[in-house]
Amino acid sequence: MLATIKNYPRTVNLLLLATLILTLARAITFPYLVIYLSSRFALDISQVGLVIGSSLIVGSLLSVYGGFLVDRVNSYWLLLGLSLVFVLGFVGTVLARDLWLFYSCLILINLAYAVIDIAVKSGFASLLPEAARSEVFSIKYTLTNIGYAVGPALGAVVAKLDISLPFVLSAVLGAGFFLLYWRWGDRHLTTADTTQKPVSFLAVGGLLLRDHRLVCFTVGGLLSAVVFGQFTAYLSLYLVTTATAQYTYTIISSVVTTNALMVISLQYFIGRRISHRHLSRWLILGLGMFMLGVIGFALATTVWWWVLAMAIFTVGEIIVFPAEYMFIDRIAPDHLRGMYYGAQNLSNLGAALGPVLCGLVLASLPAHYMFYMLAAFIVGGGLFYFIGASIRSDRPD
Repeated sequence: MLATIKNYPRTVNLLLLATLILTLARAITFPYLVIYLSSRFALDISQVGLVIGSSLIVGSLLSVYGGFLVDRVNSYWLLLGLSLVFVLGFVGTVLARDLWLFYSCLILINLAYAVIDIAVKSGFASLLPEAARSEVFSIKYTLTNIGYAVGPALGAVVAKLDISLPFVLSAVLGAGFFLLYWRWGDRHLTTADTTQKPVSFLAVGGLLLRDHRLVCFTVGGLLSAVVFGQFTAYLSLYLVTTATAQYTYTIISSVVTTNALMVISLQYFIGRRISHRHLSRWLILGLGMFMLGVIGFALATTVWWWVLAMAIFTVGEIIVFPAEYMFIDRIAPDHLRGMYYGAQNLSNLGAALGPVLCGLVLASLPAHYMFYMLAAFIVGGGLFYFIGASIRSDRPD
């Protein structure tokens, strides 16, 4: 992987660096949001969940318009501006004395991160040939998981000194990327197609709705994200309901470690082999691994069984993420690539809904019914993926 990165142009490496640094900055603080919100604003656990979940949802919805901007604005200035918003959002969380201001800053952080992610993916498409994109998407996802693996550990170190320090460190990291990109970023980088006649946001949205492949893959991604988007949250809920707190802590620590180690070690090896050819087969394989993993969770009785189930589940994650990117990359017209990636970001709504839906099932039905529901979402997501992949072409011009 390192050899491949060295051969990329500097602009591509800066985009990869954006993924690593900003993901690391985000991961440093997010595990401590529950503690911070409950201690600083005296919120109960349901209110904390509402604040965190709704800020993610609002950020994801607004990022669709961010995708529209990616297709219209010079990428250098857009990335620079968004990284500044990212930094100011974290500064605001430290300074905020009112909940509404803290909540607004969370939305800004989530929005900036989501739109930067869209701009990075669009930048790859404009800078690299189609054959090289699967590999760079795999590298990007590997770096994302490195950030999420290392971030909480860094946050834990500084949080022992002061609970506000993780937010300060995140702001510093964001500022560091801002300075790096301001100095070495390509000021002429753009993913916008200047030959295309300007079209309004609503008109572009109408075009996207007429691309049935995109609609099917967006719905499929949303349904699938219920299963893999926030798996630690719903597994924690299940374990708290069915076992002791100590057992829950042991299992969650084990599965999170397993997931991180497998993604970091195998993502590049597997992901680089996923190409535009046979995407449907890759997706079926990935969703099959999700199904086997969920069955494993339902049957698990020991730590090692949980670890094995998570290992299988993680193989599905490793396959599905780059396969989704490759499908969107294949169907997106060059002048609408940002909007297509923005639509794909709506799958984050599924990730936000997962813990909520699982919590409702656990509160009203026998605990194992949660896994039946998750299996149904896997099947539903797979059906929409299959339908989307089988449609030949209704791409908007």
